[in-house]
Amino acid sequence: MGDKAHTHPGAAGRARAADRPTSVRNVVLVGPSGSGKTTLVEALALTAGAVNRAGRVEDGGTVSDYDAIEHRQQRSVQLSLVPVEWDGIKINLLDTPGYADFVGELRAGLRAADAALFVVSASDGVDGSTRMVWDECAAVGMPRAIVVTHLEAARADFTEMTRVCAEAFGGDDPDAVLPLYLPLHGPEGPDGHAPVTGLIGLLTQKLFDYSSGEREEHEPDPDRLPLIEEARARLIEGIIAESEDETLMDRYLGGEPCDVETLIEDLEKAVARGAFFPVLAAAPAAEGARRGLGTVELLGLITGGFPTPPEHGTPRVTSIDGTPRELDPCDPDAPLVAEVVKTSSDPYVGRISLVRLFSGTLRADQTVHVSGHGLADRGHEDHDVDERIGALSTPFGKQQRPVSHVIAGDLACVAKLGRAETGDTLSAKDDPLLMEPWEMPDPLLPLAIRAHSKPDEDKLSQGLARLVAEDPTMRLEHNQDTHQVVLWCLGEAHADVALERLRSRYGVQVDVVAHRVPLRETFGGRASGRGRHVKQSGGHGQFAICEIDVEPLPGGSGIEFVDRVVGGAVPRQFIPSVEKGVRAQAAKGVAAGHPLIDVRVTLRDGKAHSVDSSDAAFQTAGALALREAAADARINLLEPVAAVSVLVGDDYVGPVMSDLSGRRGRVLGTEQSAGGRTLVRAEVPEIEIGRYSVDLRALSHGTARFSRRYVRHEPMPTQVAERVREEAVGS
Repeated sequence: MGDKAHTHPGAAGRARAADRPTSVRNVVLVGPSGSGKTTLVEALALTAGAVNRAGRVEDGGTVSDYDAIEHRQQRSVQLSLVPVEWDGIKINLLDTPGYADFVGELRAGLRAADAALFVVSASDGVDGSTRMVWDECAAVGMPRAIVVTHLEAARADFTEMTRVCAEAFGGDDPDAVLPLYLPLHGPEGPDGHAPVTGLIGLLTQKLFDYSSGEREEHEPDPDRLPLIEEARARLIEGIIAESEDETLMDRYLGGEPCDVETLIEDLEKAVARGAFFPVLAAAPAAEGARRGLGTVELLGLITGGFPTPPEHGTPRVTSIDGTPRELDPCDPDAPLVAEVVKTSSDPYVGRISLVRLFSGTLRADQTVHVSGHGLADRGHEDHDVDERIGALSTPFGKQQRPVSHVIAGDLACVAKLGRAETGDTLSAKDDPLLMEPWEMPDPLLPLAIRAHSKPDEDKLSQGLARLVAEDPTMRLEHNQDTHQVVLWCLGEAHADVALERLRSRYGVQVDVVAHRVPLRETFGGRASGRGRHVKQSGGHGQFAICEIDVEPLPGGSGIEFVDRVVGGAVPRQFIPSVEKGVRAQAAKGVAAGHPLIDVRVTLRDGKAHSVDSSDAAFQTAGALALREAAADARINLLEPVAAVSVLVGDDYVGPVMSDLSGRRGRVLGTEQSAGGRTLVRAEVPEIEIGRYSVDLRALSHGTARFSRRYVRHEPMPTQVAERVREEAVGS
């Protein structure tokens, strides 16, 4: 694996790479913000010969070319693909953002990959969010390895970090998380810190020295071998146990020596099936060096231990009508099935779709069927269209390297798919198929916006449509009650990026306004009203009088209209007109401009004129009667209440419940969940949880998740209602 000899394939190797699905490895890098994922990708690209020492690709640009937003944010905000080649294998490195607001990009990377590298900093440890992603990968059996970075930090301790990883990721089997190499330290510097200069392989007992800027293999000093004996024995026992090689286990227990080649083969099998999770160390190349510490070993692990695309299988595929379809995994000759894992817009090229092929072969200028289903609730209409794709290319930095075709198991960029959105399925036009979408988090932070000027208003709709097409974790809402345009985001940083993209990419300036929840009004007691609409202005006049009684009803009753007119005081043909006027006024509100609900309106009397009465006159009279009844009654404001479910670590249950109570919430109960977590259920007024996604993250250190759903409207406390009325008047 990492101890094998390696050579860079060169141009001939690049021509052969990815000709077969077994020659591809798709690897996603996962870890918290600041753990060093992007730096590690650059180090791997340098070692593989994809970039020069300055970090530049062969045809210009750098592997770490950020877009302007990433440069300003000083962190990754989107999924990026960096392909490298090693030992004739094409490795697609998928670098994901570490910040929680961009978990949608992480989920897309997990969907596109067949294995994951968890990058953890030796100086920071393992956070709760990283543990949660580990559990997600475990649930689907994704193979994983752990890379420890920042070994140069003053307090870095690889041995301690390995113990922390085993505790965090090993669960009931900490021996499934063990190091393959131990770092070697050079002489102490003036600060007392001894830098890591090399690695010693626990299986081969070979020393790999990086101090010269190259990777040099040596036999270790005999006095070093006893220092690694315990770690080596534990690694061998872990490999044998997790590989389930009973023959090797019997030989080992019998005291027979285990040959290194067999151990490496068993290690690769255990890693590929997600049973063993090796820990490695890595560091970027020093000034003037060609290879970063541990990068050769890591590339060896990826090519030798991580599964090929055919080994990972294919997500569920159906016909457009939902009929299940069985496909051979990663067969280039099978029907085409590809998925758009990322959509971006280039000012010169237009829309670019990053796709992962799960079956078939995709060729430039091919006509494909584009299917998008299941995201209507996020502003994505279901669509099925045929489109002719443009050029195919492989990205690297800001460069696009053209390719003639892409086979199953590989990733590539597709140009000019005008209707394709992130999460869509590409298939043959004569055999349209649909892939089951991956799970995406619900955006729960509202961002209410309005166009800054008239020219911006003209461009706003198109800009928003493109924005949500790129990012399925964002939901666009045109609220009919509050008449606001609302972008639902995952957090403040997510919202900031959305606003920046509207401005810089689509040329739309918007103003952020206070988000309003849809309130309702109802009568607090019985009331009566008289609507009189009498006008004479030459010709036919207008004459309508009606008298109504209004009484409150239980929640959820809506508007109930009752006709109790006797003696024809209001002619039969005008009864529906009165109801229509009442309902129209109820929709507009009778006090603070919020819709009126949960009342019974009884029409008990009225007057009509044989000539001047009309449908329009009685509609007006009905509205006037309802307004007069409201003027003499107590009108209650009703606020929406949400059922909130919070999944949180046991250590934070108390603070979460206390916080919910402080938001006027009613805690309904708790349920124990797996992994030391508790599900807290509560009902909370929506006006109190507008920023709950941000506050909960801070309260739980990023380890909690919550969901919400509307359940009903209920009366707002008097003091809160008064404040809302005052704010409405002030605005």
